[in-house]
Amino acid sequence: MTDSEVHGTSGEQPDVTATGAEGAGGHAAGTPPRGGNAPGERHHTYYEGGPGASSEPGGEDEFDHAAGESGNSTDSSASSESTESTESGESEGVALAEEDSMAATLLADLQRLQAEYVNYKKRVDRDREVIRHTAVGSVVESLLPVLDDIHMARQAGDLASGPFASIAEKLEATLGRYGVERLGEAGQEFDPNVHEALMHVEAELPDGATGTTVVQVLQPGYRIGDRLVRAARVSVADPA
Repeated sequence: MTDSEVHGTSGEQPDVTATGAEGAGGHAAGTPPRGGNAPGERHHTYYEGGPGASSEPGGEDEFDHAAGESGNSTDSSASSESTESTESGESEGVALAEEDSMAATLLADLQRLQAEYVNYKKRVDRDREVIRHTAVGSVVESLLPVLDDIHMARQAGDLASGPFASIAEKLEATLGRYGVERLGEAGQEFDPNVHEALMHVEAELPDGATGTTVVQVLQPGYRIGDRLVRAARVSVADPA
């Protein structure tokens, strides 16, 4: 076989550069090669892409990074929201605890003030009553001589009728409206708390008397509430 038959009838050498360019790289940059790969060889297929494509075959482009960054950003946002929600719940719990503590303190203060007011009102009412009894007692003490004269006139029978009897009744009724109580009646059992025995005599006592008994009232006594203005001055007798 001659050289012309091996290399072609024209005797021209084939264009290796063009054929190799077409077989290896294709018709243009960024298009896949036509020929198959030889056994045992690995070739990276690289396409010329648009903006953001990697400059090296098999490298990561900006879209890969963008996807990874987007995933990380989502995880970070979810974690941040969870942390903020936890902190918000804890803050609300602390605020509610502080409000409950403040409410309990204010309630205790209110109850203490109410108790103090109730005690103050009771004390004022009691003091007012004492002052009133003291004032009325002072008036009664100044009227004791007049009241004793009325008592003796009544025992003598001078107040059976007439204008003076009406005046005496009105005076005693007025004192009664201020809480003045007259003490001492014949036939009562002797009570050292309200009676003052000036005479001890022998006399006939009412049926059923078992102790010392008042037989005559010499001067009536007077009392205002719990205050004794004067004890009744009486004569007493013992049962036989």
